[in-house]
Amino acid sequence: MQPIELVVFDMAGTTVTDHHEVEQCFAQAAAETGLIASAERILAMQGLSKRYVFDTLWKEQLGEMHPDVPAHVDISYATFQQILERHYRVNGATPTEGCLDTFAYLRERGIAIALTTGFYRVVTDIILEKLGWLNGLDRHRRGTSDSLIQLSIASDEVERGRPYPLMIERAIDQLGISSPKAVVNIGDTPSDLLSGQAAGVVLNLGVTNGTHSKEQLETYPHDRLIGSLRDLPALLDSHAVAVNT
Repeated sequence: MQPIELVVFDMAGTTVTDHHEVEQCFAQAAAETGLIASAERILAMQGLSKRYVFDTLWKEQLGEMHPDVPAHVDISYATFQQILERHYRVNGATPTEGCLDTFAYLRERGIAIALTTGFYRVVTDIILEKLGWLNGLDRHRRGTSDSLIQLSIASDEVERGRPYPLMIERAIDQLGISSPKAVVNIGDTPSDLLSGQAAGVVLNLGVTNGTHSKEQLETYPHDRLIGSLRDLPALLDSHAVAVNT
């Protein structure tokens, strides 16, 4: 087995504390624009591109080929953007339990950190700026070995977001990683785990203190479920021992 070169982290619920505000903002936008969406349905689609979610739900409500779907999607998505951006500008964001310690552990070992998200670039940058994680990133959101993270990829920067593997594949390409078998993927939603499986990473991990519980994640493809990012260094240490024996 190869040594780990890159860990790909989800943002909301994985590295950024989630108090269900994304779901609440989505529900508010849906209600304001006439879209019927239960809390359970919204939660089940966490981690996916939000425009894709609106498109899916409007097609379910109106019919797959209904001519008014695109216009409704545009209105709902624009409303959601306004609500979500206002939320993060006013309330800011905080790292999840163990996140910064885990980042420090990875940096000490020369393991690159990439953040992927179902958010679009504008709100991703608002969150990164509030956290101070934009520091050291260039206009392409690439950093150096000295920056806290080495890369940020938003869902509107790839052709298809999760559950497709394109954000992980983009991180591998942009950071010059030798193989998916040198990559760990970690997230808190089913779509995170599905994208990790599709990318063929060596470790596909779920974290259970985000938006989804252990019971909600355990039926999706994964190598391990952990309680928080605080558990990640010990897991990677044990993997390193296995690689070297």
